[in-house]
Amino acid sequence: MSEAEQLLAVFQGSSAAHGQTVVGRVGRNGKTEANSTVVREPLTIERVQAHIDGKQGIGSIPITQENMCKFGALDIDTYDLDLKKLNEKVQGLKLPLLLCRSKSGGAHLFLFLKDWEPAALIREYLTEMSIALGHSGCEIFPKQDKILADRGDVGNFINMPYYNSELTTRYCYDKNGEAMSLSEFFDAVKKKRISASELNALQFAGERKHFVDGPYCLEVMSSLGPISDMRNIFMFAVGVYCRYKWPDDWKKHHEEYNRILCSPSLEAKEIVQIQESLQKKEYFYQCDTCPLKDHCDKDICKTRPFGVGSSAPDTPDLGGLTIMLSEPRLYFMDVDGRRVQLSTEQLQNQLLWQRACMEQIQTMPPTVKAQKWQTMVSALMNKSTQLEVPEELTLSGQFKELLRTYCTSRIKAMAPEEMDMGKPWTDEGLTRFTIVGIMTFLKNRGFTSYSRAQVQEQIKELNNGQECFGRYSVRNTDGKRTQIRVWWVPSFEDTETETSQETNNEIPF
Repeated sequence: MSEAEQLLAVFQGSSAAHGQTVVGRVGRNGKTEANSTVVREPLTIERVQAHIDGKQGIGSIPITQENMCKFGALDIDTYDLDLKKLNEKVQGLKLPLLLCRSKSGGAHLFLFLKDWEPAALIREYLTEMSIALGHSGCEIFPKQDKILADRGDVGNFINMPYYNSELTTRYCYDKNGEAMSLSEFFDAVKKKRISASELNALQFAGERKHFVDGPYCLEVMSSLGPISDMRNIFMFAVGVYCRYKWPDDWKKHHEEYNRILCSPSLEAKEIVQIQESLQKKEYFYQCDTCPLKDHCDKDICKTRPFGVGSSAPDTPDLGGLTIMLSEPRLYFMDVDGRRVQLSTEQLQNQLLWQRACMEQIQTMPPTVKAQKWQTMVSALMNKSTQLEVPEELTLSGQFKELLRTYCTSRIKAMAPEEMDMGKPWTDEGLTRFTIVGIMTFLKNRGFTSYSRAQVQEQIKELNNGQECFGRYSVRNTDGKRTQIRVWWVPSFEDTETETSQETNNEIPF
């Protein structure tokens, strides 16, 4: 097999579409700008070869129309990410992941499967891995449990590694933190492939014996080994847990956790300071603080007797946004891993968005302050993926179809004089008509999206921007010649299109 065939097999996903990325300038923050588009055509060997040759970057959509996947990924795109240190953590936790450098200098951690598995199941495993790695909340591919295939949805793509493979910056790291060649990457994939049953047998951290009835972050952190960084923040959260669970003698348990979990243990005076703070005020878990948020699973934590509970501050978990380039626009948003179709108005108005979630995924997400909602949507728009649509789903395409009908149907003029009646006249490779005639036809067909000026621009486009209007000489009813102002387009193939009988005569105006 060629390199292109092997890479295509490794990233086997949706057969309905693929992604393309056009890389722009590098911003002042060091992040590479890029424009992402979903093309409704399958990946091919030729396209993958162009990717390897550095001609066109492409991405694969992991989820199929049947909501299955054969690979998944974590997309970690945080500022100043230490890739080698992250790779060491992957190796230390014995996670079945391969770390590839992304185009922006972040990390794509790929999971390769032996067989096709439900996307929802693989997302659960990937979520557990992200929490163990301390990157809870990073992007997970596939981004959805299920896609809305019957509504034109195809899911989201992730860029493939080894773009411009000879001089690539999107390489995979080996276990020693060195860059692999493309052939070495193929060998690594074969060794890392894993089945769902093997995934189920894995433990994504050490033994879970502490805080199993409390915050999930504390349970995971304590299972990863001795706490040496940010011990004060960790022990403050442990103190909140102890006060909830053992209100009468919580200090004793708090001090014991410091002794057995922290290395080195916090000094006695530091523990006393934490305890005095907790006595003065009814503090809650600091869920938005590192390292707690890095190991968070709020859904599990809410179910714990001494977890965050229902009183915890909540924010809707919004994933990727795909913009379908139809007119009017349609949007697909991930809400807690489930796909919701939205109009522009529903995306802009939070209450309408909430109603759409209730109707489509049977859940009522919490609302946030208006300014925060605008910030969240704006961030999603900036990172959105555009989904191409057939031309007939655009206003331009709809106009062209109606113009074709107007020019080729049985209402067409039998003589040039009939153009004054609103009919089109075809002669010598051109179809001429008055602007009043075409505007009236469009209105009667319910197409009112274009103004007269917009219609004229569309006509110019069909003439490749060339002059396409002027005076045309015809005879009056009294036999005298006069001129009428007409526009023209290259004649369409005469298909004798049937028109609806809106009146008793032949002119449906």
